[in-house]
Amino acid sequence: MNNSLKSFSIFTLCLLIFSILTPAYSAEEGGIASLRQTGKAFASVAKKDSPSVVFIKVESVRKGSTETPFQTPFGDDMLRRFFGDQFPGFSNQQRAQPEQHMVAEGSGFVYKVDEGFLKNKTYILTNNHVVENAEKIKITFQDGKEFKGKVVGADPKSDIAVLQIDDDSHPALSIGDSSALEVGEWVIALGNPFGLSHTLTVGVVSAKGRSGLGINDYEDFIQTDAAINPGNSGGPLLNLDGQVIGINTAIFSRSGGYMGVGFAIPINLATKIAQQLIDTGHVTRGYLGVVIQSLTQELAQSFGLKENKGILVSQVTDNSPAKRAGLKAGDLIIRYEGKPVDDVAEFRNQVALTEPGKEREITVIRDGKEKTIHVTIGKLDETQTVASDGSVKADELGITVESITPDLADKYDIEAGKGVLITDVRPNSIAAMSGLRAGTVIFEVNREKVNSVSAFSKALQKSKNDKRVLLLVSNKGMSSYIVLKW
Repeated sequence: MNNSLKSFSIFTLCLLIFSILTPAYSAEEGGIASLRQTGKAFASVAKKDSPSVVFIKVESVRKGSTETPFQTPFGDDMLRRFFGDQFPGFSNQQRAQPEQHMVAEGSGFVYKVDEGFLKNKTYILTNNHVVENAEKIKITFQDGKEFKGKVVGADPKSDIAVLQIDDDSHPALSIGDSSALEVGEWVIALGNPFGLSHTLTVGVVSAKGRSGLGINDYEDFIQTDAAINPGNSGGPLLNLDGQVIGINTAIFSRSGGYMGVGFAIPINLATKIAQQLIDTGHVTRGYLGVVIQSLTQELAQSFGLKENKGILVSQVTDNSPAKRAGLKAGDLIIRYEGKPVDDVAEFRNQVALTEPGKEREITVIRDGKEKTIHVTIGKLDETQTVASDGSVKADELGITVESITPDLADKYDIEAGKGVLITDVRPNSIAAMSGLRAGTVIFEVNREKVNSVSAFSKALQKSKNDKRVLLLVSNKGMSSYIVLKW
């Protein structure tokens, strides 16, 4: 082989090796470049939004409180909200105290600024549980400026509160559209966990539309794995554009620490509540007057439906807007104001946020045919329910319970409106092994009376960390207490 041919062969071999190795190097460098770009996006959001995120310190006095062996700078209510009574320092042997000074900490963000002559007002959006029973509120910005805050309005049912400070030097955060959020998208939490000012954590949207958790009366949570801890409450959950798409509210934990499951109130819901609080200082909710339940595959088949889409009306309250409009038990609600209805909690929120006196269009399927009903939404008072969910599953116990309607009361020969009825017991569950059966009425959960599924869900939620619950039940007129452990 002559020299020129040898040179050509070596050159060709080098080209071949280079062509094989180049994609690997390119892929590696491309991956690093992508990570750098993602990191820059996080940094950009932190730089732009941190100046409008605040640290909230609240002082309050609790009467008839209790003294625990350990005191914390966060307040025991906030710790119980995140960790339950199993958090170290909570003792079952507590001494009653006539009065206790409490300090709690949380987060918030600038929601709205009134500018111009004699209008130097800034509104801070946060959680109600952060500022509940507050006597003094101190708002601190990233630049170190401090202001005295006052509560403009608070709504415990949605856990939203609006504060006001005399300042117009900090811009409001941009508000996004939480309905456009998709599972898997990056999200960023900004807040002050454990008092560590302006901490950023990142994660993804794990789920949407979480309800039935017993945290708030009106639930439609965004679930995220972005780290949220005590002190993050009230802070913003942001998208990569730096827009607020939620308010960080709570975490789920069985270990006493962060476990990768956090919940945020969607900003679309929060802003509607916040604007009412700013305008009037309180929230007025719409009232329909129906008991509704999710449509299972079995129910869909029973009603002769091909798809299990929509929600089922199981009861219509007398003298309610729903009754006057002609809604009936057995109607399947498929659209509200032209928008599809698939979720009980979302429908309740839609009705609740409708201004009383407004006429709304509800599309139902009745006897296999679509029917449009126009209903004038009423005004909710404290004794009414917007549109209550007819049933709830308690997976820990292995049962499904329903509020006791007149029809159920007649069927099981029990009294309507007192307790909740067990309508299904999962085989081999702790409930089944304890002798609970369909038709059993639950009157109390941990000595607390429960007369609706929402009250039952809330009371049971308090037992999740203990993994133990005391029930007062009645079967065929015989009452007894029963303890379930899981």
